[in-house]
Amino acid sequence: MITLLLIIGAYLLGSISFAVVVSKFYGLDDPRTYGSGNPGATNVLRSGNKGAAIWTLIGDAFKGWLAVFLVDHFQQQLGLGSQADQVIALVAVAVFVGHLWPVFFKFVGGKGVATALGVLLALNVWLGLATLATWLVVAYAFRYSSLAALIASVFAPFYYGLLFGAEPQLAAVLAMSGLLVWRHAKNIANLIAGKESRIGSKAKKKA
Repeated sequence: MITLLLIIGAYLLGSISFAVVVSKFYGLDDPRTYGSGNPGATNVLRSGNKGAAIWTLIGDAFKGWLAVFLVDHFQQQLGLGSQADQVIALVAVAVFVGHLWPVFFKFVGGKGVATALGVLLALNVWLGLATLATWLVVAYAFRYSSLAALIASVFAPFYYGLLFGAEPQLAAVLAMSGLLVWRHAKNIANLIAGKESRIGSKAKKKA
């Protein structure tokens, strides 16, 4: 029962779309109505408001980190015992899925890059930093947020396996990576066609 409650709680936490909340606070248009239509930090940046984009990034990453950290930190008090690693893995996926399909926003969510980063940092800080470094290098070199996210998501399970081997939480990292790649299907097509927007490009209203 406690495992189910933790999964539901993580999903609800993940369902808080900071792109929408922060944009409303700043008096900006709903990020689902312009640019890529994705409620995430990169699209909020297209509004021209860097502050809103930064807070969106922080919020989305923080909720992923918080969900995993709380369960990991209080696993003894929660009585998880030998099942702790499995429960943490389920919570990690649940908060990520909440971001992708948020119940509070008609199941229209983001692609999960920042939330996945928060989860990885909570699982292990070196895992998160290695994945973040991969994103930064690719983003700096090519100026495509989507390409950076795709490459970082592919490397994340590799980093986890290198650090910890085939532990239960590797399955969670693999699941998040697979969902990230799937959610970027349109971006992959745009990259191949040379139509993908670069980081910092101005927003265009969706038709």
